[in-house]
Amino acid sequence: MLAVAGTTLISAILFRKYRPRWPGMLLAMIVGSLVSLALDGARHGVTLVGQLPAQLPPLSSPDFSMATIKSLASNAFAIALLGLIEAVSIARAIATRSHQRIDGSQEFIGQGLSNMVGSFFSSYAGSGSFTRSGINYQVGARTPLAAIFAAGLLAAIVVTIAPLTAYLPIPAMGGVILLVAYNLIDFHHIQKLFRLGPSEATVLAATFFATLFLELEFAIYLGVFLSLTLYLNRTSKPRIVELVPDPDDDKRKLTNIAHKPLAACPQLKVVRIDGSLFFGAVNHVAEKLQKFGGESPGQRHILIVANGINFIDAAGAEALVAESKRRRALGGGLYLSGLKEQVREFLERGGFMEELGRNNVFASKYDAMSGIFERLNRNICNSCEARVFLECHVLARNNLKEARRRANADSAAA
Repeated sequence: MLAVAGTTLISAILFRKYRPRWPGMLLAMIVGSLVSLALDGARHGVTLVGQLPAQLPPLSSPDFSMATIKSLASNAFAIALLGLIEAVSIARAIATRSHQRIDGSQEFIGQGLSNMVGSFFSSYAGSGSFTRSGINYQVGARTPLAAIFAAGLLAAIVVTIAPLTAYLPIPAMGGVILLVAYNLIDFHHIQKLFRLGPSEATVLAATFFATLFLELEFAIYLGVFLSLTLYLNRTSKPRIVELVPDPDDDKRKLTNIAHKPLAACPQLKVVRIDGSLFFGAVNHVAEKLQKFGGESPGQRHILIVANGINFIDAAGAEALVAESKRRRALGGGLYLSGLKEQVREFLERGGFMEELGRNNVFASKYDAMSGIFERLNRNICNSCEARVFLECHVLARNNLKEARRRANADSAAA
């Protein structure tokens, strides 16, 4: 068996290298079959594929009875899901080599229609095939017509020369499949995944070892489940950045205090949320917002620069409303600026905009800071030395002018 498989594999490699336009894999399997005959492989345990029935599958009518649907529904769903995942996985594996763009929706529609039509021709649930797709790509297929020609030729072969498969050794097929599988491995991409970080490497390694030691179906489920878990873990903790106007910038551009430590306003905290605000991220965001109030009790006002929030759901909106009510009870408020259109529309449809207060939602961060400044405690502002906002300097100049005016009035009265 090793001699037959090895000869087939070496023959396929040589044909591919020196005669790339020849049907090398087909010729290699013929070479493997001849080697098996020369070595009397049947007597030494070389298994043959066996003679295929020289007829096409008969027409059939699917059973749509409720009893059949109830008994098969759950399994049918699992098979459909597995078939779709496998087909898209194969398509993307080939696309990385051929530099094509894959439309997942179109692939799903094609798989569904093929299985629906196939059910009238005694077919079982079908999907993509790693080996068949790999061979198709290796021999130079470029369009979907290759699959149509392959199906037509297969039907002709089954009817005409099916008896010849009785002489085809399974090790010869194994040798060809080894070459095809090797060519599908993208070593460069694998190395890149390991360099990107532990999460990508974990998904790759887990799927690989599950494929070796468990069923292929379970390995695909495991890979998808791990990917979703890691994705949810990343998105459930959006980055929340503390911002302060930069006094060295003419327009007082908001700067991340982690990059440049600056004095903050004692009454107003400015933060930016970089990520979607959905049910998985609610706890993280709520804890962060409450923590800001605990670190500086005087900062009862908080402005959220929301241009980084691409998506929000009901849980996220309710979390904002709850934090807004909590701060209003403390004598402060929660404010939003730079909401994206889809986020604003969601808040409007759900009635959350009224609960947040329309006067607490601003078009830009500069409008927000100007509007919020009017709501700050003037006694604290008069004694504040930070003077974070441009309005602080205007207020300081006005206070100085007022102090001079009163001094001059007192002198005149004296």
